[in-house]
Amino acid sequence: MFISEANRKSIWNTLRSSGFLWTLSLGLSRFGLRVLRFWPESSISPKVLEQQISEVLRIWGMSEKHIAITAKHIMYADLHGIDSHGCSMLLHYHRQLKTNTITMTPQIEIVRESETTAVIDGGGGLGHIPADMAMKLAIEKCRQTGVGTVAVRNSGHYGAAGAYAAMASRAGLMGMALTNVKTPALVPTHGSEACLGTNPIAFSAPADNNRPFLLDMATSIVPVGKVVMAKRRGRLIPRGWAQDSTGKTLRNPDKAIAQRRLAPLGSTPEMGDHKGYGLAAMVEILSSVLPGNQETDGVGHFFLVMDPGRFGEPGAFTSGVDDMMDGLRSSTPQNPDQPVQVAGDPEYSAAERHQREGIPMTRSVLEDIRMVCRESGATFYLDPKPKPKH
Repeated sequence: MFISEANRKSIWNTLRSSGFLWTLSLGLSRFGLRVLRFWPESSISPKVLEQQISEVLRIWGMSEKHIAITAKHIMYADLHGIDSHGCSMLLHYHRQLKTNTITMTPQIEIVRESETTAVIDGGGGLGHIPADMAMKLAIEKCRQTGVGTVAVRNSGHYGAAGAYAAMASRAGLMGMALTNVKTPALVPTHGSEACLGTNPIAFSAPADNNRPFLLDMATSIVPVGKVVMAKRRGRLIPRGWAQDSTGKTLRNPDKAIAQRRLAPLGSTPEMGDHKGYGLAAMVEILSSVLPGNQETDGVGHFFLVMDPGRFGEPGAFTSGVDDMMDGLRSSTPQNPDQPVQVAGDPEYSAAERHQREGIPMTRSVLEDIRMVCRESGATFYLDPKPKPKH
């Protein structure tokens, strides 16, 4: 049947104004999410995954010394269940490399230094290397003076902030690791546009009989990576995570990623989102403004290490941290099957499980890495096996 151009336009306009096309698009999108949801995850050996990461970095031209550091920190995220900051980031790094917005051969240097402070220029490369260098330098200064503070400018994404805070507690010291994020994603209280990154905060403290206290959190209600992982797993995101320009909540991860407007920690003004907004701004000041990062195209980091032994009698601090954590875990839970935990418990449990059973990985992440390998000329080593059932 012949339909005139005028009639076709009229039908199209009618469907569009009625909302039918939007409803159809949303339905197809949600159908796709449901299909992905039932696609089984695979289990990857940590040893093989590290081999794969190292192979890609090597093909990209990174030095062997830098490969060892970068792969270690990427693996930290995957092992500890922070899958949004681990090997899934290889696709993002690959895109940055193709657009010449990152280098694999950075010239990293200390540009300013005192007895207790330093500023490092990351040379426009990935953040794992200058961040590792900065935390080690902060630890060294702390051992000499009781406190060490190092900021980094002109850097890149450095993975999970907790990896660096944990370096301090392994040395028997308290540590903080902060980083700003180059692309805005956090909407200020009462705002409509993203103005700050998800700007995470990590803090660690050593104990005697417990594993270190280890807090690692975004200052947005969730990091962008969690929205991405919801998409990869075919799941809608909870209400309150993301919004559009009018403040309407978004549940479809595709739309949330495209619009990139996450709520601050707290979610709404009524629930105290000004606190998350304020923390994000604090991280921006320490990570970006302090080292002069706003004058570069990169990312900034901030590291603080303190020696608890300078504040009291030997052993008093670590014993006190033990008492605090033991007291929190022994408090009465709402549900006996879900005991009270402290910061770091979920990550430590995930690391033990993943070392034993392998690292769970979605089909979409595997295919992204396969594509990165194909385009880079790297060998693809990941041969998945079904994830164990419990």
